Amino acid sequence: MPDAELHIEGERAAITGGARGIGREIADALLAAGVNVAINDVSRDALDEVVRELGDRDGELLTHQGDAADPDAMEELIDEAVAALGGLDILVNNVGIAGPTKPIEETTHGEFFSTLEVNLGGLFDATRAAIPHLRASDAGRVVNLSSMSGKRPLPDRTPYTTAKMGVIGFTRTLATELAEENVTANAVCPGSVAGPRLDRVIEGQAKSQDRPFAEVEEEFRAVSPMNEFTQPEDVADAVLYLCSDRAAHVTGEDLNVSAGVVMY
Repeated sequence: MPDAELHIEGERAAITGGARGIGREIADALLAAGVNVAINDVSRDALDEVVRELGDRDGELLTHQGDAADPDAMEELIDEAVAALGGLDILVNNVGIAGPTKPIEETTHGEFFSTLEVNLGGLFDATRAAIPHLRASDAGRVVNLSSMSGKRPLPDRTPYTTAKMGVIGFTRTLATELAEENVTANAVCPGSVAGPRLDRVIEGQAKSQDRPFAEVEEEFRAVSPMNEFTQPEDVADAVLYLCSDRAAHVTGEDLNVSAGVVMY
């Protein structure tokens, strides 16, 4: 079957946490579709690498270094994107941290709330700053990265799962508030995405439970009916669709990209 390409040339997007992992794949997909993209990340080295590797795509690329837990940094990202790109049509709230891997009684107050500060606080601050510009767009789009772990238990990951369920609630309410102004808001819920971050999560869980890495890895994989991990490109494709005109009447949804692990 031939590839079904999506081109949304000239749209203007901001992506939080866009220099690595899923965020980088989303940036690549949007740039290749002709979208002009502003990428935020806390790491200047990672941003510089993205410029070297993605700077020749169809869309214009600019970068912003800042911590998503800092409200001022999120406002600066939006302000700089709007000034450089002439407006904003798309916001992708991708930034997130794994948080601790340990039983809840061993999790400290600081660990719990620092996870929420990035995974929910960064999303809130970026969205709040972006809303006036998305309203001014012909068809504004917000895509928030949640997780299948926002829908199902994940032992020893209470801060993370709490935050990711919060993303879904935030998305549904935002979609309701902005629907009359032609702005959609959706969440994408990836499964276990192959890559270094998943390896760290499995390693942390193996250590927490005093089990071999390979045994925990196989358990993570086996919960998929396909017996596969999700690939970063799969998530990027879902985001690209939600940002396109083909999803004009899709809002308030939490779209699973989990190789069948979650079906609700």
